[in-house]
Amino acid sequence: MTSTACLLNENRNPHLNQQQIEEYLCSFYGMEQVLWVDEGIIGDDTDGHIDDTVRFVNEDTVITVIEENKQDENYALLQHNLKQLKEMRLLNGKQLNIVELLMPEELVYEDQRLPCSYANFYIANKSVIVPTFRSDRDDKALQTIQSCFPGREVVGIDSTDIIWGLGSFHCLSQQEPE
Repeated sequence: MTSTACLLNENRNPHLNQQQIEEYLCSFYGMEQVLWVDEGIIGDDTDGHIDDTVRFVNEDTVITVIEENKQDENYALLQHNLKQLKEMRLLNGKQLNIVELLMPEELVYEDQRLPCSYANFYIANKSVIVPTFRSDRDDKALQTIQSCFPGREVVGIDSTDIIWGLGSFHCLSQQEPE
């Protein structure tokens, strides 16, 4: 799963089109299918990394973030992604199971909207570490994520100070060592 906002951004792969990127990803990672949504969230300095918007929780289930406030800048973007996810089919023809996860309330630091997202969780062997943001939506988000990982303990950790660096737990863990 990836986003066109990220991988088709001119600052990343100006010499590649979507099909070429898919071929590269399939060859490099041994994948058979690449699923694309268009958008990232407002405030994301990575041009829409997927770890803030859509995450697989098993082979056919994804968590996707949504915004309920129609006045919020993320509302239309995330509704568009949701529509795309509903239209997707896996290679076996099966439709994705989609779990909707609320976005936290907007958080601004030095006039910049921060890319707060509960989807930026880290999956460990026996637990799932979920960023929280001192938001009234934190508990509901933790419950939603717990429903997707019944065999793991879901642990919410305040990420308010971490998000000032424009990322959270999944971002902190995704680097590949040399």
